[in-house]
Amino acid sequence: MSLTDNIEADGFDLKALLDPEAAGEVIRVMQICNACRYCEGFCAVFPAMTRRRQFDEGDVGYLANLCHNCGACYHACQYAPPHEFGVNVPQALAAARNDSYAAYAWPAPLAGLFRRNGLFVTLGVSAGLALTVGLMLAMIAPQLFWGIHLGEGAFYQIMPHTMMAAVPLAISAFVVVSFIMGWRRYWRHTGAKWGGFPDLVDAVKASATLRHLGGDTSSGILSGPGCPTGDDRSSNARRIYHQLTMYGFLLCFAATSVGTIYHYGFGREAPYGYFELPVVLGTIGGIILCIGTAGLFAEKRRLHPAVRHDEGLGMDYAFIVSLFFVSFTGLLLLAVRETSFMGVTLAIHLGVVYGFFLILPFSKFVHGLYRFAALIASAGEARRS
Repeated sequence: MSLTDNIEADGFDLKALLDPEAAGEVIRVMQICNACRYCEGFCAVFPAMTRRRQFDEGDVGYLANLCHNCGACYHACQYAPPHEFGVNVPQALAAARNDSYAAYAWPAPLAGLFRRNGLFVTLGVSAGLALTVGLMLAMIAPQLFWGIHLGEGAFYQIMPHTMMAAVPLAISAFVVVSFIMGWRRYWRHTGAKWGGFPDLVDAVKASATLRHLGGDTSSGILSGPGCPTGDDRSSNARRIYHQLTMYGFLLCFAATSVGTIYHYGFGREAPYGYFELPVVLGTIGGIILCIGTAGLFAEKRRLHPAVRHDEGLGMDYAFIVSLFFVSFTGLLLLAVRETSFMGVTLAIHLGVVYGFFLILPFSKFVHGLYRFAALIASAGEARRS
C-alpha cells in the first residue's frame, strides 16, 4: 500500500492535507536554496534539504517542522527580497508549519480550531470553565467556598478529590489519544523512518539545548549568535526564554507527579507544606514558567517583521498567555491558600488548567511534538548518509 493509500484510509485526503500555495512556496524556495547551499551550516533544515533532489508535500511538512524560525538564513540570503527570486525561507516554512498543525490534528473535524484559534478563544474557554467551576462550588456549599481551610486535605473540603481528579483524567485521556494520532499522521505523511536509539538520543539533546535556535551553529552546539531581532541585532534571549518555559513546565509536571505519589502511595493529601518536594518543585517551576512565557511574549513582538508569520501569531500568543496564567494562578493559589480567597482562586486555577489541557492538541504545544519527530528523522537521515 502506498503512502497516499495509507493516508486516505486514515480518514484524510493527502491532496488537501497542506495548503497548496504554502506548500508550493516551500518547494520553490527549497529548490533555489538547494542550488545555492550558502546556509548549509545554519540549522538542521539545510542539511536535510541537501539530501533531497526533489520535494513533495511530505517533505514540506518535515522541513517546516524541522525549522526553528530563528531567521538567520533570511538575513544571510543573497536572494531575499528585493531580489527577484524573493526567497524568504522562514516565512515560507512558518506558513506551511502553521498549516501542518491543522492538517495533522485529531479528531479531524476539530482541525479548524488551528486556523481560528486565537488569544480570545483560548482565554474564553479557560474563563468559561473557571466561571463554571466557581459558580458550581459556590452554589453547592458557599460556607465552604468562602471559608478558611488549613492543613492536609484543605482543597478537598471545597471540591472533592474524586471530582477534582476525574475531570483532568478524562481530559488527559483525550489529549494523549489526540497526540498519538497526530504524531502518527505526521510520521506517515512525511515518510519519516525510525533509525534506532541513537536518533532518539540526538533528538533529546537537540531539544534540551535548542541548538538550532541560534543561527549558524556549524562551529559548535551553542556557538550561534542567536535570533535576529527587529533592530537587526542578534540575541540568544529567545533560546533562553524557550528553555525557561520548557524546564519550568517539566518542573511543574514533576511537582504534579510527586504529589500523585504522595497521595496514592503515602496517603497524604494536598496541600503540602511549603518546603515539601511537590511545593518546592511547583514553586520553582511556576516562577521559571512565568518568566519564560513573559519573555517569549516579548520576543515574539521583537521578531524581525520580514520573518514573522503574522497569521500564526494568534496561536502563538494564545498558547504563551494561557501557559503564563496556568503558572501564575498556581503561584497565586499557593499565596492565598490559608485565607478565605482560597476557594475562588482554586476555581480560577482549575478552570485555567482544565481549559489549557483541553485545547492542548489544537494549540501551539503540538509544534514540540512534530519538531521532536522531525529531529528524530533528521538524526536518522544524517547517520544513514
